[in-house]
Amino acid sequence: MSASPTRAESLSDAIADAILSGEFAPGTHLDEQILARRFGVSRTPVRDALRLLNGTGLIDLRPRFGATVRTITPDQLDMLFIAMGEIEATCARLSTLSMTPTERGQLRTLHERMGGLAAAGDHDGYVLANGDFHGLLYVGAHNSVIEEIARNLRRRLTPYRRIQFQAPGRLARSHAEHDVVVRAILARDAAAANSAMLVHMSVVEDAFETLDAASAAAREAAGARVRERRTRKAAPANRARPPR
Repeated sequence: MSASPTRAESLSDAIADAILSGEFAPGTHLDEQILARRFGVSRTPVRDALRLLNGTGLIDLRPRFGATVRTITPDQLDMLFIAMGEIEATCARLSTLSMTPTERGQLRTLHERMGGLAAAGDHDGYVLANGDFHGLLYVGAHNSVIEEIARNLRRRLTPYRRIQFQAPGRLARSHAEHDVVVRAILARDAAAANSAMLVHMSVVEDAFETLDAASAAAREAAGARVRERRTRKAAPANRARPPR
């Protein structure tokens, strides 16, 4: 099972959230010293966090130039989600065929524990356990090539997948989707496991897109309010002065 996230991992999550919320816009230079002051840490964990983010596609990290927020197009993100869905479904199908009795027991136990986390609304605990859940399927496929591809894709999409859990009621719905996958695996129904995982991954993408659209609308509304305040402040200076 996963250990608690390191300082660099927690910091990379915070920076990723700021990027996805639009606080750090595409093209923004991510200065290590400014980030260190903002998050109250030294530059070392910031540097480590940026290295972690470099593998997600959210930033470009170049020697001597530092880190810059990358622009990723909707088409590029869509292709990544499609690839992730197909690979995750393959892992679920192969796990159905290849998991050992011990691995099946671990999957069942973790799934039951995640039900408690979802019911309690334990967001952080569920997110960590969710990584373990999918990791068990990568290992359970017993195919090192597919496992490596799955982990690389997951690393690139982690910030986008994590944001889905901000949606109201998403923990319970995620656990219900997992339940269909787990039941199929334990029943050794490979086709059903494959299909259930494809459905689950499509819902993950839909949840992200819904929240992303809402976030973009909120950013636009906030920008409009700022522009309106600036216009009101500038208005007196533009009015014609009364004759003396």
